[in-house]
Amino acid sequence: MAKLKLENLNKTYNRTTIPVKDISLNVEDGEFLTLLGPSGCGKSTTLRLIAGLEEPTHGSIFIGGKDVTALKPGDRNISMVFQSYALYPHMTVYENMASALRLRKVSSEEIQRRVSEASRFLDLKQDLMNRKPGQLSGGQRQRVALGRALVRQPDVFLLDEPLSNLDALLRERVRAEIKQLFEQQQAPVVYVTHDQVEAMTLSTKVAVLYEGDVQQLDPPDRLYFRPANQFVAGFVGSPQMNLITLSCQGKAAVLGNTKIPLPSGIETPRHVVLGVRPEDLRLAAPEDDLKVSARVFLVENLGMQNLLSVRVAGTGDDENAIVLRSLLPADCKWDSEDLDFTFSLESLHWFDIESGDRLGD
Repeated sequence: MAKLKLENLNKTYNRTTIPVKDISLNVEDGEFLTLLGPSGCGKSTTLRLIAGLEEPTHGSIFIGGKDVTALKPGDRNISMVFQSYALYPHMTVYENMASALRLRKVSSEEIQRRVSEASRFLDLKQDLMNRKPGQLSGGQRQRVALGRALVRQPDVFLLDEPLSNLDALLRERVRAEIKQLFEQQQAPVVYVTHDQVEAMTLSTKVAVLYEGDVQQLDPPDRLYFRPANQFVAGFVGSPQMNLITLSCQGKAAVLGNTKIPLPSGIETPRHVVLGVRPEDLRLAAPEDDLKVSARVFLVENLGMQNLLSVRVAGTGDDENAIVLRSLLPADCKWDSEDLDFTFSLESLHWFDIESGDRLGD
């Protein structure tokens, strides 16, 4: 049985506000699950339900096979790391890390052992242990919050956007530390973020949420290469996937002056949504059969690559033309010029125009 199991979990505040809609999922020992989605999608509410900080309207929560839905937070043996760190400002680092153990009446010797072990692992030097949170940097406070969670030896770790208060460089470093840290832990981890880079780099699987519903639950690479619907396709990936509505003629979709064959198994619709990632849209070579002509109107320098925005020829005037974005190497320079682009048929994604669901495979 899964270490953490959510069964038809639902939270309703009123008839029109339903932040969590019948979520069911399992998280095994050693798995790192990220709840990913935009603000207001229900990810933090789901975490608070698991922690016992909110009561579900209906549904059940199981930890280690035990129904904990009605238990208080302190009786669930979970550790939670908050966005604000939630450290006690009047306590030293050592006292913050030891506080939960003291409440559980763990012996002084065992507290010393666990705190020492966690502080060594997190590279919290001895000279920091007697400081108070106000004397620490943001990265150090984050390590203390993680250390306090570790010493409890919980059945489940819960992390609510723990990197959002850090600057970009520190966030990247602490993210790598979190990955290494939890690769050595056996308890399941549930991590909440709106940052897809965190989700893709940290997780063994990701649940993408939108308006309280799980849109897709899969390993990160499957989210990227086989998004289940148009929302996941547009949310996962940076720069964002190109998503364009095309009319169909026979067994092909029409993009400007180019006909793109539809995959076998798709009944010919009147319209379809085509998805192509900017990194899959490349300059065409003379021998390429499939070519899309377009005119460059914006170049964004991303360092190692340039992000080109282009208007597709034959799709209308400048205001109405279909716009695509392409990632190309930075060793070439472009201005307002006409270029031919191509892509492999295998890299394309097709979605139903009404439901948004993936078509074909």
